[in-house]
Amino acid sequence: MLKGAFTAIVTPFKNGQLDEEAYRQLIERQIEGGIHGLVPCGTTGESPTLSHAEHKRVVEICLDQVKKRVPVIAGSGSNSTAESLELTKHAQAAGADYALMITPYYNKPTQEGLFQHYKTIADATKIPIVVYNVPGRTSLNLLPETMARLATLPNIVGLKDATGDLKQGAKTLELCGDKITVLSGDDFTTFPLMCVGGKGVISVVSNVVPADMAGMCNAFFKGDLEGAKKLHYKMWPLTEAMFFETNPVPVKTAMKLLGKITGEVRQPLCPMSAANEEKLRSVMQKYGLI
Repeated sequence: MLKGAFTAIVTPFKNGQLDEEAYRQLIERQIEGGIHGLVPCGTTGESPTLSHAEHKRVVEICLDQVKKRVPVIAGSGSNSTAESLELTKHAQAAGADYALMITPYYNKPTQEGLFQHYKTIADATKIPIVVYNVPGRTSLNLLPETMARLATLPNIVGLKDATGDLKQGAKTLELCGDKITVLSGDDFTTFPLMCVGGKGVISVVSNVVPADMAGMCNAFFKGDLEGAKKLHYKMWPLTEAMFFETNPVPVKTAMKLLGKITGEVRQPLCPMSAANEEKLRSVMQKYGLI
């Protein structure tokens, strides 16, 4: 079952190429930190600028390093249904536990188009699918009523809700009941969304503090609401810092400051401004990370 903190893991680059050694070390750090699962090739993994060969390789390395110790939710979405199907079939063949599929961006399909997109891929595969709704990036919003229709498909098992809208999240939970698992796609909504029925998060900040994010989810599900709330507010400044600029620029900068990766991003993203990097450094120092 999907439950807890799943890290949308960064894809480290070195001189423009995938840094496999650093990537494997990041995965080990996550598992040692108690994270409940990993998500390669999501937004934070810079999937839009990975070639198909790189995308598949990143998923394969993650699965090889994890060795079934925690679930792997492989990013496999695209704005092309045919491309999404190809990547989802690869995730299935490679042995991923789930596929994470973003709503088609740029095309701006209707709600019926969204339903048919997911249905086409669900009908052609057996891997459990987590739908990913992030209107701020895709320019469209998958509505709760459409998610309720998708929840009737056997291998649509979850939703990553990155709307930042707790009203929409609650409506989705009301309409879908226990047919799907709803995970927050925004670190700042994780605790409140769990309070209304969500089961965890696909997280950016857990790249930096896996133990704290996993600990918050663990505390919540043990009934320790005060402990969970304490960790929610402990992470709050770091959560805000992860969006000083466009994700994943701040989180890769943070991992660079920790000495874990080079911090390289691919164009059209660019390095973090000096002023924002200094602000990020200050937050990390106050947190006790550096």
